[in-house]
Amino acid sequence: MQTAIWIVVLLVFLALMFDFINGFHDAANSIATVVSTGVLKPTQAVVFAAFFNFIALFVFHLSVAATIGKGIVVPGIVDTHVVFGALVGAITWNLLTWFFGIPSSSSHALIGGIVGSVMAKAGTSALLLAGVMKTVVFIFVSPMLGFLLGSLMMLLVSWVFVRTTPSHVDKWFRRLQLVSAGAYSLGHGGNDAQKTIGIIWMLLIATGYVSAQDTLPPFWVIFSCYAAIACGTLMGGWRIVKTMGQRITKLKPVGGFCAETGGAITLFLATALGIPVSTTHTITGAIVGVGSIRRASAVRWGVAGTIVWAWVLTIPASAFVAAVAYAVSLVIF
Repeated sequence: MQTAIWIVVLLVFLALMFDFINGFHDAANSIATVVSTGVLKPTQAVVFAAFFNFIALFVFHLSVAATIGKGIVVPGIVDTHVVFGALVGAITWNLLTWFFGIPSSSSHALIGGIVGSVMAKAGTSALLLAGVMKTVVFIFVSPMLGFLLGSLMMLLVSWVFVRTTPSHVDKWFRRLQLVSAGAYSLGHGGNDAQKTIGIIWMLLIATGYVSAQDTLPPFWVIFSCYAAIACGTLMGGWRIVKTMGQRITKLKPVGGFCAETGGAITLFLATALGIPVSTTHTITGAIVGVGSIRRASAVRWGVAGTIVWAWVLTIPASAFVAAVAYAVSLVIF
């Protein structure tokens, strides 16, 4: 039996709002380095990043969407109340961390929201452990991989350009940073938009508007999610841009290129494997890796430590809010 259409429309709108806020919140991941190094002006940077967020629609398979839509919760458990709780938990945490300028993970806020809402309904037995653990493991793997690749890129570039004057290095990497920023924005759109595609797909299956046997969600879902995250990126998230671009470590174009390239490789790999990773964790790890190559004191470890605490708290905090929202939704509709 299909759920009332107005409830489904309301929840799809709420999901697209999360997607928009995701772009708004995580715009800093794509543009902080390219803005802080002066390669692009802020307005140019957000348009640039939003364009690549959207065209990721034509590049990546929907492996991450399949993980979210079918790989985290036991079939038959999800209903409109679960989806409502998950989205409210994720949106609340995103707005809270945006207000305080903390680069937390929209991805893990959504995962935490799903976990909290499902547990409020049916307990831990309703969760698919393999899907949840794949996401949890990459909380640690993605920043470490970003750190490693960012560091290696910085070492490689330093070795290749050891005899080149600083002015020539700066000139070359101001151009190359456009390539790396575009690649990172492409990876950001490819991984993050699919998370919202996944939860709308989950909703449509649960409410009877799409068959669980379908291998792809409707095209309007895919298109609207990529458009929503691109529009959110256009709005920018300047509080977090400042944290990512300047407070962790001071970046030059060469450092921005290495951080973005290391982060982009991580995102491309995770998206191909269907793993919903945090673009925030990835780029932060890469920035810290680049900064640490210069010298350990170049990284403001206190700021990095605050960000790590936000990472640790994201899933439990959003899960708690989602559980409360789930209970409230039982009264509302």
